Amino acid sequence: MAPTMRPLRAMTDPVPGPRSPAAVQTLRWLTAPIPFMEECRRRFGDIFSLRFLGFERPMVLLGDPEAIRELYANPEHGLPPGRTAALRPIMGERSILLLEGAEHLERRRLMLPAFHGERMRAYEDAIARIAHARIDGWPAELELHGAMRAITFEVILEVVFGVTDQARAARLRELLPRLLDGTASPVLSFRVMAARRLGRRDPLEAFAPLSAEIDEILLEEIRLRRASPGGEDVLSMLLAARFADGGALSDRELRDQLVTLLLAGHETTATALAWTFDLLTHAPAAMRRLRAELAEGADEWLRAVICESLRLRPVLPLAGRRLRSELRAGGLTLPAGSDVSPAIWLVHTRPDLYPQPYEFRPERFLGRAPSTYAWVPFGGGVRRCLGAAFAELEMRVVLAAVLSRVRLEPARARPETVARRNITFAPRHGTRVRALHVEGRPQAAALEL
Repeated sequence: MAPTMRPLRAMTDPVPGPRSPAAVQTLRWLTAPIPFMEECRRRFGDIFSLRFLGFERPMVLLGDPEAIRELYANPEHGLPPGRTAALRPIMGERSILLLEGAEHLERRRLMLPAFHGERMRAYEDAIARIAHARIDGWPAELELHGAMRAITFEVILEVVFGVTDQARAARLRELLPRLLDGTASPVLSFRVMAARRLGRRDPLEAFAPLSAEIDEILLEEIRLRRASPGGEDVLSMLLAARFADGGALSDRELRDQLVTLLLAGHETTATALAWTFDLLTHAPAAMRRLRAELAEGADEWLRAVICESLRLRPVLPLAGRRLRSELRAGGLTLPAGSDVSPAIWLVHTRPDLYPQPYEFRPERFLGRAPSTYAWVPFGGGVRRCLGAAFAELEMRVVLAAVLSRVRLEPARARPETVARRNITFAPRHGTRVRALHVEGRPQAAALEL
């Protein structure tokens, strides 16, 4: 039976949720988030609240598309404090992920053209070249999550940053992974919030010297590129972009947006690719169909595979807001100041929306686009992921590149389970596969294996 949303009686009534201490709820969220959310849905319905260690108020989770529609329809809602606390020291004060109101919208309008239209086609060849070069060096057995991270990192370095100087590129290849790995802890945001509430040393201070060294390289790259404009990469587009009054992004703000694009676009896309391969290698019929259609130059099944993978294995569990005004939806009433987020996994697994919701069935998306508020892997409203179209393009190109070069088989009998990696839901064992290389054979023949 489809889960139902239980109305709250009045604005002052608490949203139902577990009564266990915040520390216990935090531990369950970190170690087994999906079983925890499923249990809460069974007990409390589509709307429930969780309490997290270090956060001053509960987070209300929404598993109903109509409630999500109402949440995202109001562009005035702000950011919950966890995002700004954990990300600002790394991403920077001017990061588009952390700005709000008119400043956020102004920068969104300025940056959006770099990720749409003709620009996307210009990136496709570079992504394919990077992917093929990496795939050619794969061993007979490997962890695909790490392999995908290597590809998406190079895409960021070349297609987004546009770094051509070999010395600067080599230094960034050394430093940026240290920053990414160092901030990958699933407990980091909770530690930051707790430290600030208790007046203790901020754990992010440990990354200050590393960030300063990265900043020096990026700011030098920006200065040189500003003096010699042009290029096909995202940084070149941002350097040339102008606000309505003719102004441009400062060097420091460009730095903040580049680091934001790295942190928001590298890990998430790599994780989505690893999940997609995990699902495909455990669904041989879907894999065969994908190979056959790619061999024919078609991409309808490829796009459906990606939509279904993002539905069944969303990389981000939450995309929250702090309410600036009262929220009413389907019997639910919450006052301004409440922290509210779609529970992405829960809305993606509603049987009334997706029959047999836990099965991998790409045919759900053949001939129809995903529903705006029942399929929210990139969030929604005015804060929907700026690089969503870029991420989907990158997934299509990398999936096609991999399947043209290797035949993949799962190294583990069972599909992956979820593990937390910073704010993402990642494959617990990294998606281990066996890879049979097919170099030297025509692409069509390789795809028919």
